[in-house]
Amino acid sequence: MIKKAFCMQVYPDQHAEYQRRHEKLWPEMRQMLKEHGAIKYQIFLNPETSTLFGYLEIEDEARWEQIALTPINQKWWNYMEDIMETNPDCSPMTAELKKVFEL
Repeated sequence: MIKKAFCMQVYPDQHAEYQRRHEKLWPEMRQMLKEHGAIKYQIFLNPETSTLFGYLEIEDEARWEQIALTPINQKWWNYMEDIMETNPDCSPMTAELKKVFEL
C-alpha cells in the first residue's frame, strides 16, 4: 500500500460548497476512484487558511495516475474549478507532502 498526502486550496467563501459537493460525490466518480486503486481517501479543511489536506492510500502509483485521463475525472475537475485553485487544465493545484514521521 502506498500512502500519499497533499495540500490544495479552496476559496475562502466556498468551504460549505466544497463539502456539499463531496458529500454528494457522484457514484461513478466513487467507482472510478476504487477501480484505480484508492483504498482510503480523506480530505480535511483548515478553515482559517482554506487549505485542504488530502490523505490517500492506493494500491499502485501507475494505476492511480491514470485517473487524470478518465472522462469522469475530467468532468469532476470542471465541476470543481469554480470553487478552488486550479491549473489551466482544471486539475486542482496540489502540493505533494513528504512523509517525515510514522508511528
